[in-house]
Amino acid sequence: MDPALLGLILDTSVLIDAERRCLTVDRLLEEVKAKAGELEIAVSALTVAELVHGFYRATTEEIRQRRRIFIEDLKNTVPIHPITERTSEIIGRIGAEQAAKGVTVPLGDLLIGASALEQGYGVGTGNLRHFQLIPGLIVVHL
Repeated sequence: MDPALLGLILDTSVLIDAERRCLTVDRLLEEVKAKAGELEIAVSALTVAELVHGFYRATTEEIRQRRRIFIEDLKNTVPIHPITERTSEIIGRIGAEQAAKGVTVPLGDLLIGASALEQGYGVGTGNLRHFQLIPGLIVVHL
């Protein structure tokens, strides 16, 4: 792991996978640290919104309950980084620079990546393709 890396912002894909595998947040964090090392683990506020979206789209009460428990456990366990004015500046700059090159970074991934850059963190994800489009972002495959 890069010694300058202070932590990881977990991408929503990692959390959805963990929830679907019925992992607890503590178990997920153990798995992440086994792969990435002892780093601070956090999520972006957008990730919480995406998980809540999935809660409301659940097709059964059982899935809904499992998702709500996972979301609450996550919110009580890891720091949630807000979208700040600085995050917005990073999003605008990188989005414009990449667009000028003909590269489109999906807005949600750009927001999560900008949140990581703002903190001096990398992104832990199963979705390498989109996050690798963000210059300067360390991407850790989980």
